[in-house]
Amino acid sequence: MTSCITTKDVQYMQPSESLVINEEGLVPYNVPVYRITKNDILTLNIVTTPKGDAAQFYSALNTSGGSGGSTGMSNMAIGGVGSGAASGGGNANFYFNGLKVDANGDINVFGIGFIKVEGRTIEEVSKEIQDKVNENFQEGKSEVRLNTNGITFYVLGDIETTGVTGEKVVHKNTLTITEALAMSGGLNRTVDRRNIMIHRKLPEGIKTARIDLTREDVMNSPYYYVQNGDEIYLNTRSKSLNGLGKDPIQTLTTGVSVITTALSIYLLLKNL
Repeated sequence: MTSCITTKDVQYMQPSESLVINEEGLVPYNVPVYRITKNDILTLNIVTTPKGDAAQFYSALNTSGGSGGSTGMSNMAIGGVGSGAASGGGNANFYFNGLKVDANGDINVFGIGFIKVEGRTIEEVSKEIQDKVNENFQEGKSEVRLNTNGITFYVLGDIETTGVTGEKVVHKNTLTITEALAMSGGLNRTVDRRNIMIHRKLPEGIKTARIDLTREDVMNSPYYYVQNGDEIYLNTRSKSLNGLGKDPIQTLTTGVSVITTALSIYLLLKNL
């Protein structure tokens, strides 16, 4: 009886008195701001009119070749869709052409030089680059677009979560952990929903946290929102490790098998 998994063990977002809501009855967004860390790779596009003097921002590799009245774009990196390829993960094009944050927390932008980015937001760095670009273009004639290659996260679990585990990349501004797991196929009954561990990469180091997906107040947690570089660990519940409790039929079948085997051995030894 103690090996059986109840609905409370597997049901998501069960009512919780500690859930914080506002005066309108809504759960406030608690989305943490992503801050750039060492070893990040960024994509930078500088969009200008074709007649603008963009020579210092262009190279033979990046020149778009726009002419006439079309818009030219300097592609410092082309961020495609990454989905954890068999080559070991990541986006090869993004890796080779992107702006890498070095050990000093800087990026080297062609035509501008080194810019300190570690610990800063994408918006803050974009503004600084835009100010540098505006020194060479009329204001309003160029636009800086700086981004990461979407939100990259990693899910690690036991062998029964094969469809869920691996490197994942989504191109969205925000992503909740429930959305992330739903896109991966969801969790089976062997996963302990009360004990989901998250390792989050911050400029100061790696921070660990545990969240409980069975409680609706998880929506108040900053770890409810997945950040770029998050590692999500799915722990196996101890009842499942015992080979029982995945569902009532399997529990009954296992119990009957154990009793039948014991009786067979008993009768065999008795007749010897």
